Formats: sequence, C-alpha cells, structure tokens
Amino acid sequence: MKALIQRIKESKIVISGGTYSQTNAGLLIFLGIGETDSEIEIDYLIKKILNLRIFEDENNKMNLSVLDIKGDLMIVSQFTLYADTKKGNRPSFISAASPEKAKKMYNLFIEKINKSAHGMAVKSGVFAADMKVHLINDGPVTIFIDTDK
Repeated sequence: MKALIQRIKESKIVISGGTYSQTNAGLLIFLGIGETDSEIEIDYLIKKILNLRIFEDENNKMNLSVLDIKGDLMIVSQFTLYADTKKGNRPSFISAASPEKAKKMYNLFIEKINKSAHGMAVKSGVFAADMKVHLINDGPVTIFIDTDK
C-alpha cells in the first residue's frame, strides 16, 4: 500500500462541477492499493499516518501529529501511485489492485481511519470518479509511505 501525504491548510474535491467534500487544515492522503495488500497494511498505514509528527509545535519544530492538532483528513483513491515507468513512456499499473479489490480496501481504510480519528473530520473522494482535487499545501510538506519498504 502506498500513501502520498500532504500537510494542507484546506482541501476540496469537485465532481461533475460541484463540491463533493472539503476539509480545513490537516492531511490530504492519496491512497494507492496494491494487488498483494491486506488489512495488515491498512492497520499499519493508519497508525503511521495518524502519529506522523509533521506539524509544528510552539517552537516551530515538526513535533505534532494530526491527532495532536485535531486536524481534518481527506482520503483520495490514487491507483497511479503504482505506476511503473521503468520501460517506455507509458506507465504500467500491473502491481495495482484490481478495481474490485481496491474499492473494498479503500472503503475499509476509510472505515478504520474514522474509528481511529477520535472525532476528527474524515472526508473522501469517490472511488474511480473523475475528481478535481483542490488544495492549499502547508509548508509544503509531502511525505511518501510505502508499506513494502
């Protein structure tokens, strides 16, 4: 499982010209699901993301987690995180999960992070929809997590 995490001031998902969901400050999580991923990777990734200390404390040091600041979470399905660009110019997505598996795992990730978020706002996009993602990066701070590494 792969996650590209961005610290944000705000985010918004637009589908078919209308706002589907939006958040205030917190994290935007682009989530890629691989063919071999399981619930074990979901649990690991949620714990890692929620406790990742990438927000500044009173001394301007990255020492606080999204849980500490009670930030919002936006989760967006992103199979292109599994792009293999080693050969040629057209990416291969052979390692990405099938749409059926990916949708099931994406929904399970959202369900589980909701339970772990201690009342923080958890929003998401729509699996496989054509979405326009608007965000204001904070920092910018962007972290990539791959559960296989």
